[in-house]
Amino acid sequence: MKLVKKSLAIVGFVALGMLFINAFQDAQTDENLEKKIINDYNVYALQVPGYLDFAGEPVPLSNPDIYERMDKELLVNTYWQSNGLLMFKRAKKYFPIIEPILAKNGIPDDFKYLAVIESGLTNARSPAGASGFWQIMKATGREYGLEVNDNVDERYNLEKATEVACTYLKKSKKSLGSWTSAAAAYNAGNYGVSKRLKAQDVKSYYDLLLGEETGRYVFRIVALKEILSNPDKYGFNFRDKDLYNNIPTYQVAVDTAVTDFAGFAKGFGVNYKILKLHNPWLREAHLNNKSRKQYYINIPREGHYQTNP
Repeated sequence: MKLVKKSLAIVGFVALGMLFINAFQDAQTDENLEKKIINDYNVYALQVPGYLDFAGEPVPLSNPDIYERMDKELLVNTYWQSNGLLMFKRAKKYFPIIEPILAKNGIPDDFKYLAVIESGLTNARSPAGASGFWQIMKATGREYGLEVNDNVDERYNLEKATEVACTYLKKSKKSLGSWTSAAAAYNAGNYGVSKRLKAQDVKSYYDLLLGEETGRYVFRIVALKEILSNPDKYGFNFRDKDLYNNIPTYQVAVDTAVTDFAGFAKGFGVNYKILKLHNPWLREAHLNNKSRKQYYINIPREGHYQTNP
């Protein structure tokens, strides 16, 4: 009897011990799971690269002020993850259009990142009226040969707007002497940058005391260049199939008025919305064209859109 009681006591002790062990293991599992969840939301300081440049012109990172400003833009743009992913997706679609135009005009490839910070690679419109990927003002567009009116606005034609940006940037480089200053002038104007350089008796953008927008401008460009060139380094994970692709098109020449673009689109197997997506420079549902100018309208090739009957 004593042996049975002793055995039961041992069994009970063992069972109680197992309960404690299981409870401890469960607590450890919960703690590990909790740590894992917390780690998914950790935020880490970034290591600023030892060397960064814009258009081959070094960013003077040994200057503590420049280092801090560069660090800020890298942090802001790395941890704005949703926007960052969209930039990777859109870059795959639009950089192949922008890059050869820059190259043809002798503009450094890094200027494609200027379009990223100007518009997010969208046909944006600012409160001041700057429009398109390159955020060109109405008067500037007309000065550089774009048609800008209620019916047609070629600031929304990516190819033509990129050509205008190239012409402006070449003029800025010639006037100011460096591509970095030319980039800043795209924001503040050639006169604005030149005036500040003279007033502050310095030669470099990085030595200027500027307002916040222009003061951040080149740093933002360099940050986007660094991040978009090194997705893994900055924690952006995607597959090639996650990115956007440009839809192939062919051009239709039009040298008359078009009274109804909805009907015009149907004649080419697409609807009005799709026609406008590929020709955002057509600002109304018709084309006046009293001068009988020849326009080239982009039509998507068959098989890329499914439209409802």
